[in-house]
Amino acid sequence: MFTGVPLASGKSEIFEIVLQFMPDWVQIPVLVLIVLLVVGSWAFKLKRKIDRRRARRQGQAVQVPVQHGQGRGADYLGPYAPQQQPQQPSGADFLGAYAPQQPQGNRPA
Repeated sequence: MFTGVPLASGKSEIFEIVLQFMPDWVQIPVLVLIVLLVVGSWAFKLKRKIDRRRARRQGQAVQVPVQHGQGRGADYLGPYAPQQQPQQPSGADFLGAYAPQQPQGNRPA
């Protein structure tokens, strides 16, 4: 039974193995790039959050990205989307001349 330090996650073990196969002069720049990517993503998220807050305070419309699985195809087409058709008649409206006639006195105004 192992009673020492708990094992690292699988991702970190794979990361360490990949780093071990790299030469020493490549390991440091790779680590620096990874750190820069993480810090850059944090800065980008913070900037977006600040921009949304400023837009809300000024009463401007805020662009919210559509999450995966939301919206319809026409939402992504923009000006190329087909125009909405007027509501098609249905039921008795669609029967036209074949619809039952209402008595003269009961017609709506």
